Amino acid sequence: MGSVLSLRGVNQFYGESHTLWDVSFEVDEGACLCLMGRNGVGKTTTLRCIMGLQRIRDGEILYRGESIAREPAESRATRRIAYVPQGREIFPRLSVEENLRLGLVANPGARGRRALDRVLDTFPVLRDMKHRRGGDLSGGQQQQLAVGRALVLEPELLILDEPTEGIQPNIVHEIGDTIRRLNRDLGMTVLLVEQKLPLARRVADRFHILDKGRSVAEGAIEALDDEVVRRFLTV
Repeated sequence: MGSVLSLRGVNQFYGESHTLWDVSFEVDEGACLCLMGRNGVGKTTTLRCIMGLQRIRDGEILYRGESIAREPAESRATRRIAYVPQGREIFPRLSVEENLRLGLVANPGARGRRALDRVLDTFPVLRDMKHRRGGDLSGGQQQQLAVGRALVLEPELLILDEPTEGIQPNIVHEIGDTIRRLNRDLGMTVLLVEQKLPLARRVADRFHILDKGRSVAEGAIEALDDEVVRRFLTV
């Protein structure tokens, strides 16, 4: 089992502010890695660097052994990397179906249409509401729409930034079930930022913790014990 994604000594700056300090970790094929840390430590910045939305000062970001750090952001879709950003970022004035069909731009033809049908099977509420405007959905439904839009791409790597933030508990459980099914049943590689410890422990097999922009701890999810939580995750 090889590495799908590797970050090696990544440094990033906002102006003169040094935000990521030699961040290094790997996501193996078929794994679910949870990137963790307190608020403001660089988790979202790390994901945005991976997606080409923030430039890095130095270091390497490798996808299947090829450097992608200097590639334009749109190249990620052709590499079948899908990203669900924090805050969902759906198009509120477009219908549910129109939001989902945006994924067909990078996955056209019959294959894309089959992927869209699978998304509607995975999230039946989206099928029921496919003619409703995205902005009319509840927060939990919008999150399912955002994940569904990413899945239309048929990604080999799915990147999720706090997919359960502000979501009601029953939908949190559903989203956790979906991540587990994608990862464990379909073999999809997942990189997840998640603050909810029970969910992280349920879906991830490894963790990596950032503190003040630095990599400070990592390991199998079973090693995420109370001492690690107290040192790096509690407020």
